[in-house]
Amino acid sequence: MSTSLPVLRFRDDASAFPPGFFSRHLLVPLALALLCSAALRQAGGDLWLADAIFDLEGGRWILREHWFTSGVIHQGGKWASALGALLVLGAYAFAARRHDWRHLRQPLLYLALATALGAGSVSLLKSLTHVACPWDLARYGGPQATAAPVYATREAAGAAGHCFPAGHASAGYAWVALYFAALLWRPRWRWHGLAIGVATGLLFGAGQQLRGAHFLSHDLWTLVVCWTMSLALYCVFVRDQPHPVMSPASPPGTTP
Repeated sequence: MSTSLPVLRFRDDASAFPPGFFSRHLLVPLALALLCSAALRQAGGDLWLADAIFDLEGGRWILREHWFTSGVIHQGGKWASALGALLVLGAYAFAARRHDWRHLRQPLLYLALATALGAGSVSLLKSLTHVACPWDLARYGGPQATAAPVYATREAAGAAGHCFPAGHASAGYAWVALYFAALLWRPRWRWHGLAIGVATGLLFGAGQQLRGAHFLSHDLWTLVVCWTMSLALYCVFVRDQPHPVMSPASPPGTTP
């Protein structure tokens, strides 16, 4: 029984993707994200929401170290996401040894790589952008001398920040890769997979906003990064298939 990894080969044609695939999965989501981001930045939506949360908590981040937001959602969420990744790797190792599970090898390998790529990309960007957290700003009782803009860099804010994109939310949003994993195996399950990833990211992101760790726009761009990385990797995997699952001739309800 073979345990070798799938060999990824690029094709020069676009036959693996049905008409409109990239418009629906890249252009439209990116356009919506840009519109939402512009609204949050120009209309003050980020600050409005953070102000409302801060006021509800009595003018200080009382949930910053709370057992539920810090312990369950933050720490517990990290462990849950890590456990999910280990389960995917374990399932792939099992499928690699079982001939009757061979149809699951590619989706499981894709899912393991895509979740790691999404979370890893967010972590890298966090180390480069130097954007402040709400709890860093004088507006919310932080150490910075002034209430710096939401997108302030280290030079503008006077201190290095590591809050953009949202790192913890990526542990949830990375699982939007379930959408594309479903396309590689059971396309009709794709929306269930997307719902799991989005719901988990929203939960993790909301917990961090309640703690004063992130603005809403930080979570928005975490979702964009995770979705884009998942899409890019999916394109690599699909282009390797001699008979792609995704095609205009797929049964009704299976083509995204």
